[in-house]
Amino acid sequence: QVQLVESGGGLVQAGGSLRLSCAASGRTFYMYAMGWFRQAPGKEREFVAAISWSGGDTYYADSVKGRFTISRDNAKNTVYLQMNSLKPEDTAVYYCARLVGNWGTQRGADFGSWGQGTQVTVSS
Repeated sequence: QVQLVESGGGLVQAGGSLRLSCAASGRTFYMYAMGWFRQAPGKEREFVAAISWSGGDTYYADSVKGRFTISRDNAKNTVYLQMNSLKPEDTAVYYCARLVGNWGTQRGADFGSWGQGTQVTVSS
């Protein structure tokens, strides 16, 4: 069972950037596709991005396409989310998770081993 710990959140002004990290325990991390989700207060959890086990394939939610980049370093057991051109509507708790369903899904139910989340706040 992989355990995930997110970090890198914080307060940033609109237009700024942040890089989130998701550190995984276990020697099988490299076998899993991974994803990022977010949840704003009073809203449902929302898919953000996913990356294949090799890092060679990715897909994104339309709301972040062109602004966010997901990547991974299997030697470091870490997945990253580079967030540029941040907007106030990007404010949320961001979570990483392991894909347990089919590639291409954006459903939270198709991901597991959720981390505890890291808060991102974008001020206007």
